[in-house]
Amino acid sequence: MQFEGSTSYVATGDLKVAVNAAVTLQRPLLIKGEPGTGKSVLAGEVAKALGLELIEWHIKSTTKAQQGLYEYDAVSRLRDGQLGDERVKDIANYIKRGKLWDAFTRDSRAVLLIDEIDKADIEFPNDLLQELDRMEFFVYETGETVKARNRPVVIITSNNEKELPDAFLRRCFFHFIKFPDADTMRQIVDVHFPGLKGRLVNEALRVFYDLRDVPGMKKKPSTSELLDWLKLLLNDDIDPALLRESDPRKLIPPLAGALIKNEQDAHLLERLAFMNRRRPD
Repeated sequence: MQFEGSTSYVATGDLKVAVNAAVTLQRPLLIKGEPGTGKSVLAGEVAKALGLELIEWHIKSTTKAQQGLYEYDAVSRLRDGQLGDERVKDIANYIKRGKLWDAFTRDSRAVLLIDEIDKADIEFPNDLLQELDRMEFFVYETGETVKARNRPVVIITSNNEKELPDAFLRRCFFHFIKFPDADTMRQIVDVHFPGLKGRLVNEALRVFYDLRDVPGMKKKPSTSELLDWLKLLLNDDIDPALLRESDPRKLIPPLAGALIKNEQDAHLLERLAFMNRRRPD
């Protein structure tokens, strides 16, 4: 069972090695990298390439580790008991299975995505240590132990908003997705826009990387934003010659709202363009 990338996802050699190493070691794969570099999409591509089902658990700031195992709805059971509902006799009727339970009890192996784990409380990763390590957990309300029938491929993403505990990191295989260089980015663009005119791609990539290199940028544009920008350029039939004149330090690129996502960076580009217009040749 080897991951070799797919026709819809450009995976670098070191990323393929990381995925296959995590599968071989049967350890969670912890993926970090800039937002928009394809961390969350990776799990779906791994599942597709290996012919496995994908189970997604998207973490929020309010998510608790217990929710990934199961939740016991005591309030509903109390209400049903007051109404004389026969369902109250079986406590299992009030156990809501979580994503880990789903992944553990699949008849065939699955890929489990735990997306943006750093959004949750700092104790969240530690609360899942034993369950991810032993691939089992105990349900106190019913007295049963849920064991993984087939050990899932676990892929965990983080945007580095919080430091993860050392005990958790020791149990993971780690990989940092580097921001794509120009050649890799051309491959990514070709996947999404096959047969796109080379001149437009070349000029758009130049402007894009120039923009990322502008000193003082609060949020550099990401891969996904480049793809959005290219889609708009194509839709508006922008002449590549117009992009050739668009040095972000001298002139704000057309449809820049697809690339610039906060007022600080917009004002920075406006100031740079204004200063360069005033500068004598």
